[in-house]
Amino acid sequence: MNFLIDTNICSAYLKGNPVVWNKFMQYSGGLAISVVTAGELWTWVSRGKASERSRRSVTNFIASVDVIEIDLTIALRFGELRGTMLDHGTPLPDMDALIAATALAEDLTLVTHNVADFQPVPDLRIEDWLV
Repeated sequence: MNFLIDTNICSAYLKGNPVVWNKFMQYSGGLAISVVTAGELWTWVSRGKASERSRRSVTNFIASVDVIEIDLTIALRFGELRGTMLDHGTPLPDMDALIAATALAEDLTLVTHNVADFQPVPDLRIEDWLV
């Protein structure tokens, strides 16, 4: 694995964005999502207005990538990151901090369109495939 894909990039892929689709094809086999992202995607398709087609698309997508679960290593990295960010006055929302901690613990580059949100995280490699 090389990349941890954030929810907004997954959404662009699922909506057929050609640039993101090409990146997914280019790095096939090297892509992962956090279990947090899986939960966020599942939230979208669990809403009343979501179509069965959308639910199938998300189900197939989740099955096609590695899903990294939160283990003790990631939990401790989250705690360190959250503590550092709080001390520096730049706290992240908990879900973003869990995603960042996952990328750091697994030595992956985070792919997100919310670059500014993650920019303050020390040592986090970030790419935006929607630029």
